[in-house]
Amino acid sequence: MHAHAHAHAHAAAAWAGLALAAALYAAPSSPTRAADATASSLSEPAQLGQRIFFDPSLSASGRLSCASCHSPSHAYSSPDDGAAPRGGERLDRPPLRTVPSLRYLDATPRFTRHYYLDHGDQLEDEGPAGGFMLDGRADSLHAQALIPWLDAAEMGNRNLPDLAQRLQHAPYALQLRQLFGEGLFERPRQAVAAAALAVEDFELEDLSFHPYSSRYDAYLAGRAALSDQELRGLTLYTDSRKGNCAECHPNSPGAGGRAPDFTDYAYHALGVPRNAQVAANADPHFFDLGLCGPRRHDLEAETAYCGYFKTPTLRNSARRRQYFHNGRFTTLEQVLGFYAERDSAPERWYPIQAGRVRKFDDLPRVYRSNVDTSDAPLNRKRGQPPALAAPEIADLAAFLRTLDDAD
Repeated sequence: MHAHAHAHAHAAAAWAGLALAAALYAAPSSPTRAADATASSLSEPAQLGQRIFFDPSLSASGRLSCASCHSPSHAYSSPDDGAAPRGGERLDRPPLRTVPSLRYLDATPRFTRHYYLDHGDQLEDEGPAGGFMLDGRADSLHAQALIPWLDAAEMGNRNLPDLAQRLQHAPYALQLRQLFGEGLFERPRQAVAAAALAVEDFELEDLSFHPYSSRYDAYLAGRAALSDQELRGLTLYTDSRKGNCAECHPNSPGAGGRAPDFTDYAYHALGVPRNAQVAANADPHFFDLGLCGPRRHDLEAETAYCGYFKTPTLRNSARRRQYFHNGRFTTLEQVLGFYAERDSAPERWYPIQAGRVRKFDDLPRVYRSNVDTSDAPLNRKRGQPPALAAPEIADLAAFLRTLDDAD
């Protein structure tokens, strides 16, 4: 097992030990808790969570906070062109994956291996869905908060007592004790659980995590119009024969008129090309398999999920500078071009060796059949016209830019 896999196994085990302690303090994440909050009405636990979120003293280096990877001014994603900063005690540990945004996570369901959609006459198994992180290994926002604290390649705390000690010496330690009990720091697991739950409250209550301030939101509310190009892009977005984006990124309001989050919360294997810039990929035998490893371990034997990663929201996608789990693409147009021509012109996206295209090269050959080749636009045959022509890609990109929040 690689060193970073050991580190993530340690973090997962630590969270398992915290589950009972966390349950003592709060119920699981609930989207309704954020609905009535305003920017000036954060609860005391949420105010505490805000201080914790921006505190670099909780890292082994003393220089990384949650906000180092999830910057408010970058839609709570990375300020470093979409890449995670180097972490660890000496800030010399390279990241494995890109940084997902923390926006629009309040309605995320718990992870399930089998999510069923009701099609009227039958229930259809859509496969894995829900959970937090790119591989769904956290079942709540407070579990998600814990993982980077204990990750040797991120904030670098060696264990729960070390992290609890940092909390005990933080300037808000008194506030922690007042909210969660005077004897809190005598129980390191509960001290860390309390901090994680406070961060969760901050993420649920602070409206900057779910502003719904895009032009598309205004368009849905009848307060704004889209340009002709943006409307053409919207048509392509929903056309099941063209972009077919709405299949995995629904754009229609949900129950009770809830604004769309542009994700089905599901997992898919897309065959994204290997990125040589990822340090771990210097080892030709290493593969990031998503749901079945190396960071998640409970699904390692379920090889039908190898290569699956979580569907992200498309809100603020145009603001990113690295796309997919491995950051292989750096512009929205590249992403759309890949979708349009992955199968019709694979030589444009994958390496060629001995005259043959090494398609789906970031997966071991045994798992390449997991890649989606049935849903448009990923169902073309080599040599066929692309699913989207260049002007259509420009139209679709113009629509996706209407999903950027105003801030």
